[in-house]
Amino acid sequence: MGYRISVDTGGTFTDMVLVNEDGNFSIGKALTTPERISEGMFSALEVVAESVGKSARDLLAETDILIYGTTRATNAVVTKATARTAFLTTTGFRDILVLKEGGKHGPHDYSYDYPQPYIPRRHTFEINERIGSAGEIVRELDEAQARTVIETLKARNFEAVSVSLLWCIANNAHELRIGELIEEIMPSVPYTLSHQLAPILREYRRASATSIDASLKPLMQAHLRGMQSDLLEAGFSGDLLVSTSVGGCQEVETLVERPINTLKSGPAMAPVAGRAYSALENMGGDVIVCDTGGTTFDVGLVRDNQLVYSRDSWLGPQWLGDIIGASTVDVRSIGAGGGSIAWQDPGGLLRVGPQSAGSVPGPACYGNGGNEPTVTDAALVLGYIDPNYFNGGRLSLDRDAAERVIGDFGKTIGKTLDETAHAIMVIANELMIKAIGEITVNDGLNPRESVIVAGGGAAGFNIMPIARELGCDTVILPKTASALSACGMQFSSIVFEATRSRFTASNEFDIDGVNTALQEIEAELQDFKDSLATAAGAKTTIEFFVEARYKAQVWELDTALPSQRVEGADAVTALAESFHQTHERVHAVRDEGSPVEFVNWKGRISIEPFSPPEAPDPVKGSQSPKPDETRSCFFGDERVSTPVYRGDNLKIGDTLQGPAIIQEATTTIVVYPDMSAQLSAAGDYILNCC
Repeated sequence: MGYRISVDTGGTFTDMVLVNEDGNFSIGKALTTPERISEGMFSALEVVAESVGKSARDLLAETDILIYGTTRATNAVVTKATARTAFLTTTGFRDILVLKEGGKHGPHDYSYDYPQPYIPRRHTFEINERIGSAGEIVRELDEAQARTVIETLKARNFEAVSVSLLWCIANNAHELRIGELIEEIMPSVPYTLSHQLAPILREYRRASATSIDASLKPLMQAHLRGMQSDLLEAGFSGDLLVSTSVGGCQEVETLVERPINTLKSGPAMAPVAGRAYSALENMGGDVIVCDTGGTTFDVGLVRDNQLVYSRDSWLGPQWLGDIIGASTVDVRSIGAGGGSIAWQDPGGLLRVGPQSAGSVPGPACYGNGGNEPTVTDAALVLGYIDPNYFNGGRLSLDRDAAERVIGDFGKTIGKTLDETAHAIMVIANELMIKAIGEITVNDGLNPRESVIVAGGGAAGFNIMPIARELGCDTVILPKTASALSACGMQFSSIVFEATRSRFTASNEFDIDGVNTALQEIEAELQDFKDSLATAAGAKTTIEFFVEARYKAQVWELDTALPSQRVEGADAVTALAESFHQTHERVHAVRDEGSPVEFVNWKGRISIEPFSPPEAPDPVKGSQSPKPDETRSCFFGDERVSTPVYRGDNLKIGDTLQGPAIIQEATTTIVVYPDMSAQLSAAGDYILNCC
């Protein structure tokens, strides 16, 4: 077995994790290069290659698997840098993308404009055809008119085409014919058919997913194939996988056809890592996963040792943004990371984020021209960071620049240098606490009964006071925390989902129709497995789910099927009971007298190309090491002489009482007064916050 490499390209840093045949991890970080992503990736590769005494080319030649994660697709959607895309739909339904789902936070708030559709209305074209809900052809496809539309697209130089016809999930004949015409008239232009990508009820969600996917194809096909070519030229000959939004990874050729699955793929890997680290520490199956990067703070959950999924993932604000329409790991993100900028609103209140200094120019202390105060600048002023040991000493920080921008901002808000820096940190904490509350308390999970796994380069600055405020006793902060998502790729499986729409209800259950849908799903999953060279001999599991609701409810809950087929009345009863239990867990109520409606059926295959590590025996006893140095730090009242420990000098079982600073090469952990930290047998820091 050779090396395994995983790469996560974020908005500020590119993280790389190398795992050798003994299971030991090495981390490399480099600033992300937005104009040419591969430059940042190869810079990080040089770092991990140096750690094992090899050249980058030799290391790649000895690598069996490389897993790549990128924010390229997400950034393209957010910045409107996707392809010029046309949307084709049934005559009379031109406004599907315009109307969205009609929702809004604050129905009487008129302070913002109605959101723009993902594809402009002027780029929407109607096709004369109509399929009925039972699959019957109400109006035949007008091929002459369809040809005219596609010729128009060609003349107007559209770069991609999204096709979402009404009730194509009941009869796909018209969509397939439109696809054939596109290939005939515009042979070099990529397109997406909605019944192939998202065969689900609710036309807006299906149309939105199809449009996003089509718009990403030119960009992501060029990006992924170009990266594949660059790696081959650099000496890599192993298996290349790409992380996805369902918390797994897939081969490049699969994602080239469905680039929408790369959206939010980086954050989706953090809960995968959180589940693995909690298992290594025997901390239970309910985990809050916090990933604090340079640009965002991401929060995810693990419940009963299972990832939490959602079909309500929006790009942008709920209702106002654009829904992905596909299953994703449920991760919520806010603009509160190390690079988040502090500012004063018109009412005189201190704010942090969502604007970020990013990697270019970055925080003022990076010395690249940044001139606005950020969370990282505040941490440096407070004494939490060693300016000569940031990123293992590869990036020297300018303390004078940090003091200048924090001091200037302090004059604006009427505070001293230390008070300003501390206030910035406190406001960032409050934003993060609110984000955790929205995904835990609001969804029926008590943070006090969970363990926090913290990651990201900036996580160690403030995770302990955040945990104390939430009532969480324990935080696991791995030595590899700065590359949490990249580590998640090392623990991830190859995951693929297939979906079919088959509406039925518990009181009039369509057993034959449902079993046909499940059989089609299983066949699609098996075809996917058979197409993978890496799946040969690997452990494989297949799970089935259904989106279900009580009659007259608007939204569904993902419900696990007790068995892979629904055979007879007893199986229907068991399936309904599974929904009752899910509904009770989420909403604390069950209504057994109401029929259960089943909408969309889903199968998920997980293929484990390598086994996760086993949990070591726990630490027995503890010892208090001597600090490597002391530093003046500010924790809110006055400056304190604080012991500083180098992480590579600590031994298993070492216990540190706060206040203290632990310096790792790629992260810094602040142990606040009246708190403590211990290095566990698995090499993680166990932080006691209460």
